[in-house]
Amino acid sequence: MNISDTIRKPSVIAALCLVVGIGVGLLWGWVISPVEWVDATPEYLRHDLQQDYLKMTIDSYTVNHNAALAQTRYASLGADGPTILAEIAPTIDPTIYAEFTQVISAVPVAPPPEETGPGSSLITTILLVGAVVVILFVMAFGLYYLFRSGTRGPKSAAQQGAEYTRAVEKTDFTATGQEAPVSQFVTTYVLGDDLFDDSFSIDSPAGEFLGECGVGISETVGVGDPKKVSAFEVWMFDKNDIQTVTQVLMTRHAFEDPAVRAKLESKGELVLMEPGKQVVLETATLQLVALIADLQYGEGALPPESFTERLSLELAVWQKAA
Repeated sequence: MNISDTIRKPSVIAALCLVVGIGVGLLWGWVISPVEWVDATPEYLRHDLQQDYLKMTIDSYTVNHNAALAQTRYASLGADGPTILAEIAPTIDPTIYAEFTQVISAVPVAPPPEETGPGSSLITTILLVGAVVVILFVMAFGLYYLFRSGTRGPKSAAQQGAEYTRAVEKTDFTATGQEAPVSQFVTTYVLGDDLFDDSFSIDSPAGEFLGECGVGISETVGVGDPKKVSAFEVWMFDKNDIQTVTQVLMTRHAFEDPAVRAKLESKGELVLMEPGKQVVLETATLQLVALIADLQYGEGALPPESFTERLSLELAVWQKAA
């Protein structure tokens, strides 16, 4: 099972959506549109504003003499009410102060609330963010473990091919006195990679597009899956030429079969695959050398050397002298 198969699982999709959702929610709630408090009671006002609020409450009472309203407003200051009332006493007419004090005497003193100052809020925020970070870390670790365990199964043919490709050492043409190619690639086919079709862009050292080259399946033998490949096409396109040149690499059985040869002759020059063999493709301004770096035939009910188990090709491209 590869990563793409793992990601398609409903459980993995749900987990990814959850992580993304939490991340977007945190971004929105803390950065884009943070929470704004509205309709809070005077208990949460700054101390000097609480004093102003109580003065206005007393002024209002002297006008409307609404005892119930005065009691409600005073109670909204919470446990700090008595302290604030004592602080503003020197600024209030003694008669009015005494009358207001008598009116609010029926208001029970609220128990001291839990600390809600800046320090407490900061601690709460830190704890909340820490909890979210821990949750995200645990989820990320779980997803990593899931992906890792999901990739422990048998590797696909394409993945095996990529591993063989990385193991192939490219030819150092400069070590033999030759000019270094403008482009050099390695590709590997492994039995089971039924969609094998590798292509590469050919660019000059300055980054100019010169053309393309590649390798793909040309012919198969027998029936059933996986496909039993008996021939490959090596091709090159030159942007300064009007045609794509092709050579066909064939297994020994296919190369010696007149019917197969007749079928593939129209595609290009037919070449017997052999380890270490080189084939050359030329266009108006480009030359490609394809080296068979590794070749292994498949075994089974089909005739010997009739299909390919593995094929590694090195493609090196040079610009022709103007």
